[in-house]
Amino acid sequence: MKALIQRVSRASVEVDSEIVGAIGAGSLILLGVADGDGIDEARRLARKAAEIRIFEDADGHFNLSLLDSGGEALVVSQFTLLADTRRGRRPSFTEAAPPEVAEALVLEFEESLRAAGVHVASGRFGAHMKVELVNDGPVTILLDTSDLQRPRRG
Repeated sequence: MKALIQRVSRASVEVDSEIVGAIGAGSLILLGVADGDGIDEARRLARKAAEIRIFEDADGHFNLSLLDSGGEALVVSQFTLLADTRRGRRPSFTEAAPPEVAEALVLEFEESLRAAGVHVASGRFGAHMKVELVNDGPVTILLDTSDLQRPRRG
């Protein structure tokens, strides 16, 4: 499972000319679910997304998390984060989870963020979406559940 997190001053997602999700300051989270991911990965990644310190404190340092800053999250499913581009010119998406599995895990991710205390808005799974954002910083962080399993060096 991968989450591309962008710190935003605002973000929204539109489906068929209708805004289906919108937030003010917080994180736009593009979420890709890999084949073989499960509930544990969704919960662990949601916790990391809620707690990663990418928001500035009064001194301008990255010392605040989404929870600390009171920011919101807009979660948008994006299977293309699982693209395999090693061969040819057309990406392969064979590493992405089947839609029915991915949708359930995106919902689990969202619920885990809510359970942590984050206000969550979302896109519409499987729809053609238009995402609008104002990246603040810009700050963009890629989280991968495989990285969360590695022991720290040190």
